[in-house]
Amino acid sequence: MPARSAMAPALPLCALALALLPAAVAAQEAAGDCRQYTNRSCEECLKNVTCLWCASSRRCMEYPVRRILPPADLCELRSARWGVCWVNFEALIIAMSVVGGTLLIMLGVCCCCCCCKKKSKKPDKDDERAAREREKRRVRQEERRAEMKSRHDEIRRKYGLFKEENPYAKFEN
Repeated sequence: MPARSAMAPALPLCALALALLPAAVAAQEAAGDCRQYTNRSCEECLKNVTCLWCASSRRCMEYPVRRILPPADLCELRSARWGVCWVNFEALIIAMSVVGGTLLIMLGVCCCCCCCKKKSKKPDKDDERAAREREKRRVRQEERRAEMKSRHDEIRRKYGLFKEENPYAKFEN
């Protein structure tokens, strides 16, 4: 009895594997043979996502997945098509560069705008407090200067050293 219960779960797994095996083999064969679409149309070739169409030679080949771009000896960039027939790799690279550059410039402008806005906002509490303290110190300094000037003037008057506005005023009488 125990042997039979251990075998029972294995049977559905084997049946599932046998049912999926032909589908997997067919998909692998379809994906692996892009050359059968050579000298046909670009649309037929690109129905398979692993295929690359070279418009100049009208060849359908497997996309070289180990490289980002197809090598020039395989197909030049202006003739290479992948995914859709109306976009070549050369135009795709230029478009991606323009979009990427535009995004970088926009990001830089946004950063600059945010920094400038932050600086031009109202002064914060620390700045306001520092300005009030500077003003108080200036007022106190002016008061001390006026007080010192009045003391010095009193001492000059006391000892007759007071400077008059017009030094010749003494002789006019």
